[in-house]
Parts: sequence; C-alpha cells; structure tokens
Amino acid sequence: MPTFNDILIMVPEFYLVAAACVLLLADAFLPANQRGVTLHWASIFVLIAGIYLVVAHQPAGTVTAFNGMFIRDGVAEILKVFALLCTILVFIYARPYLSDRKLLVGEFYTLMIFAVIGVMLLVSAGNLIMVYLGLELLTLSSYALVALNRDSKLSSEAAIKYFVLGALASGMLLYGISMVYGATGTLDLVQLHDAIPHSSMPHLLVFGLIFMIIGIAFKLGAAPFHMWIPDVYQGAPTAVTVFIGSAPKLAAFGMAFRLLAIGMGGYVQHWQPMLAALAVLSLAIGNLVAIVQTNLKRLLAYSTISHMGYLLLGLVNAGPEGYSSAMFYAISYALMSTAAFGVILALSRAGFECEEIDDFKGLNQRSPWMAFMMLLCMFSLAGVPPLFGFFAKLLVLQAAIHAGMMWLAIVGAVFAIIGLYYYLHVVKVMYFDKPVEGTEVRLQPDFTLRIALSLNALVLLVLGVYWGPLLGWCKQAFVG
Repeated sequence: MPTFNDILIMVPEFYLVAAACVLLLADAFLPANQRGVTLHWASIFVLIAGIYLVVAHQPAGTVTAFNGMFIRDGVAEILKVFALLCTILVFIYARPYLSDRKLLVGEFYTLMIFAVIGVMLLVSAGNLIMVYLGLELLTLSSYALVALNRDSKLSSEAAIKYFVLGALASGMLLYGISMVYGATGTLDLVQLHDAIPHSSMPHLLVFGLIFMIIGIAFKLGAAPFHMWIPDVYQGAPTAVTVFIGSAPKLAAFGMAFRLLAIGMGGYVQHWQPMLAALAVLSLAIGNLVAIVQTNLKRLLAYSTISHMGYLLLGLVNAGPEGYSSAMFYAISYALMSTAAFGVILALSRAGFECEEIDDFKGLNQRSPWMAFMMLLCMFSLAGVPPLFGFFAKLLVLQAAIHAGMMWLAIVGAVFAIIGLYYYLHVVKVMYFDKPVEGTEVRLQPDFTLRIALSLNALVLLVLGVYWGPLLGWCKQAFVG
C-alpha cells in the first residue's frame, strides 16, 4: 500500500496531473473569446509552480517511492527543471504561431503538460515498468501533438510515420524488457544490477540489452533509428517541433542512464561498443545529409541526429564524468534547439512558415537583432567558442578520451569540422545574400516572445563564458 511519504515524494507529478485535469475542464467551460489567453497564462503558471515544487522539495539525497519504482535524486531534479523550463519557452513561442493558424486550442496545452509528466516519470524511473509507463505517456502525447493541424496532409503523414515507427520501437523495448525479466526475475533496476552477475542466462540478457538499446536509440534519434526525425520535424507544426527537439531529448538521456548505468551497469563491456557504433553512425549520417538540405527544419533534424551522436560520446565513458558531460550536453542542446526553432516561430506568420533556408536571405538587413539571435544559435550548435555548445562538445570529447577511445574522439572532432559548413551556410545567407524579391519579414508583435527568445539566445553566450556552476550541478548529481 502506498504511504503518505510516497505521495509527498511524487508531489510535483501529482500536482501536474491535477493541473492538467483542471485545464481540461477549464477548456470545456470557458467562453470561447477568453479560452486561449486564459489557458496560455494558466499553463505557464502551472509549469513555473512545477519547477518550484521540484526544486524546493528536493531531498538532500536519493529517495524512492512505491517500493523503489520511483526515484527522486539529483539527476531527476536537473532534468525535470530543464524539461519544464523548455516547455515554458515552447508555450511562449508557440502562442502567436498557433493563433495565426487557428490552432490555439486547449488540447495543445494539456497534451504538452501530459508529455512533460511522461518526461518526469521517465527520468525518475526505478523500475522497468515505470520506464515503459513514462515513455508511453510521452510518446502518445507527442503523436497527437504532431497531428495537431488536422487540415495539413504533411502533419497527418508525419504523425502516422511517427506512430508506426514509435510503436515498433516501443515493442522492441518491451521485448527487451521481457527478456531481461526472464533472465533475472526482477523488474527493479537496482535489483537487476545485483542479479546480473548471478544470472544463469547471460546470452538472454545480452539479447534483451540489444533490444533495449534500440528503444533508447529511437528516442534519442540516433542513427540508424533516425528515420522518423526529418519527416516529423518538417511535418509537425513548428510550435510542436520546438518541443520534440528539446524536452524529449532530456527524457531520452534519463532513460539511457537509468537502464544502462543503473540497471545494466554490470554489462558495460557489452553496451559500451554498441553506443560507440551508434555514435559514429549518428555523427556521419547527421552531418553529411544535413549539408544538402534546403529546408531549415530538416537541416535542424539531421543536426539533431549528429548532436545525439555527441551525447552518446559522453555515455560511452560509462562513469560519473561521462554521465555528467552527457547530461550537460543534453541540457545545452535543448536550450540551443529551443532558441533556433524560436527564431523560426518569431519570423513565421499566417500563410508563411519561414522554414526554407532561402527565407532567411538578407535577414540582417531587415531585422539585425533577429539575425544576431539566429547567429548565436547556429554558432552554438556548430560548437564555435565561446558559446555554450563549444564547451558541451569539448566535455563529451574529453569523456571519450578518458574512456580510452581516442579514435572515437577524433571521429567526433572531424565531424564537428564538417558540421561547420551547413551552420555557417545559414549565417552566410542571413548576412551576405540579398533578400528575395517580394518577401518581407514581419516579426511577431508578441512582446513576451521577443523578450523570452532574446534571453534564450543570450543565455547561450552567457553559459558559454560562465558554464562552471551548471557543470558543477551536473557533476554533483552523479557524485551524490
């Protein structure tokens, strides 16, 4: 039976579930002319309160609830804070875009909050069943969000592809979980770790591990399980794409850490080379295919694949240094991706998506500040010092070297240089090309969006110079 203490440990999650239900009811009963604005600000307030509950009630050490199914520790705290923060930014950036297209509906906010609850359950999972529960809550909400624009054939096609491939990946993950359970007789991650050396079926364990890694790779968007990313990024409404490119990546890192480091830590000699192979494939496919893209959303999709390759470099280290650098990288990528898609949203308007690279031609002449925001995003994604992305890349490369995989770090460095091309191409288009005749940039008039986007982009510069406290917080989570 659950105790009162179990409920206290999960207060942020229970609070968000209750808040989402209240928002659903409010959407049904509020007058149509008040619905959009009320739900927008109420949802932002709900998430801000959620951050407060995560931080203010965080215990000093690691605590568990419901017989170890739910873990609350430093790792979960950091990932939850940044997942909630990214979702707040998504709400701010998305409102003008959705309003212009008559998509500003209550389902957007409630589905997004349920997806964030899935993220929070996933990063706090102490049991294989909780991993699957959190993953499904996140993915099912995401499928519906991708299909938010029911009148768009592109969105419907993207949602179907996402659903089919996501269901396949979930099935493989569940198959792997069932084999691991059959070999050890436990679903608890800590007990699984202790049972691995005594298992009488090591081959079944390795087989199950392979299927679990496929599930992790799909959620990360790592090659060769990346097929869904370009189509979903391009087909989904940009307001949804900005979410899919940020918070779920934090969740995927949390899932990888829980399953591999805590659950299957005894088989590091098996999963370490698998992650190294996935990293090389992701770096190669992501960077090389991105070069030929003309659609900025597809370019950022392939960029995501390459960035997940860098995140895997940290996980390959299989130690506190590697895990902390990988989490630092996941946070940096979430903030960079949110800012980059935020610029696209700020420049979009009814009837104009502003997602082709040519749409950014001469942007500096028409809106110097917005061009500078995008420049910060592109340079940070490319890993140009002294921006946030440079130090994130440096840390994961160091982690790979310290794991004795110098060759992997060299591969990462080579593809970082190759990746400079397509990021600099966007900057070149903005600053050196002439604007296309007949096009005119009209910034969204939403003042809140401009302020939030400016802060989001400038944080990439600030954290590039003053990244020590955040890295220290990440390291403390794994030392503690």
